[in-house]
Amino acid sequence: MDNTKLKGRMSGKVQELQQPAGNQAIAVTAAPETSLAPVDSAYLALTNNALDIIRANLKSQPLTLDLFDIVKSPSGGSTVFSVSGLSGDEPEKELTGIVLDYTTPRAYWDTPDPVEGTPPVCMSQNSIISHDGKACAHCPYNDFGSKDGESNAKACKESVLLFLLRPNSIIPLLVRVPVTSKPRFLKYSTRLLSTLTPISSVVTKITLETATSKQGKPYALFNFQTVSTLSPEEATQAKAFGQQFMEIVNAAQLVPELAEAS
Repeated sequence: MDNTKLKGRMSGKVQELQQPAGNQAIAVTAAPETSLAPVDSAYLALTNNALDIIRANLKSQPLTLDLFDIVKSPSGGSTVFSVSGLSGDEPEKELTGIVLDYTTPRAYWDTPDPVEGTPPVCMSQNSIISHDGKACAHCPYNDFGSKDGESNAKACKESVLLFLLRPNSIIPLLVRVPVTSKPRFLKYSTRLLSTLTPISSVVTKITLETATSKQGKPYALFNFQTVSTLSPEEATQAKAFGQQFMEIVNAAQLVPELAEAS
């Protein structure tokens, strides 16, 4: 693609984004502190008043993103996850748990090779509206080919962030699914939706397989599979726990850097 034409098209779209986006203020309301009755389950968070413990330990402090353990896609096409544990990072071939909730963040950096951990110039928590109220669909960096004018990649990096509740923890593990595997996760969640099955009512197994890009570089693709269904009591508890946990996050007015350079 002609870089001059690409820059011209981006310039035009950036001007569009400068127009007022209207009043898009979002009210953040703290959730009522409702205790959940424990149920018989293999999941620690569902067998006790985990929410009360979380609230007590936070002591009104914000539940920021850096307090969570985050699992990223391994480099070089590896099929092994690296998961933080009490003794350091541990290799795991698969991740299994309840997907309590997920977000579809995206972020843009104004440099082609940002240093790891660098905050993005622009970001969105849902891939629809940016942090400053602009429509992502109208952004020039959302266009295919906007990354370098040669490949079909977008300059704005997309991903899916899963809140995965595992059996022995009351704090979800954050699993960052890269854009290459985003369609696979959305298809998986849609298949559950087609049978009226909430994603939080099943146990999901996540594995990796090696794929090769058009440029001949290996990368990891995510696979998603339902391995079991929760009992009605567990499903009800998991849904309520997930909703109240996310409300705790919202009540803390969490505005994390949902995407980071890596």
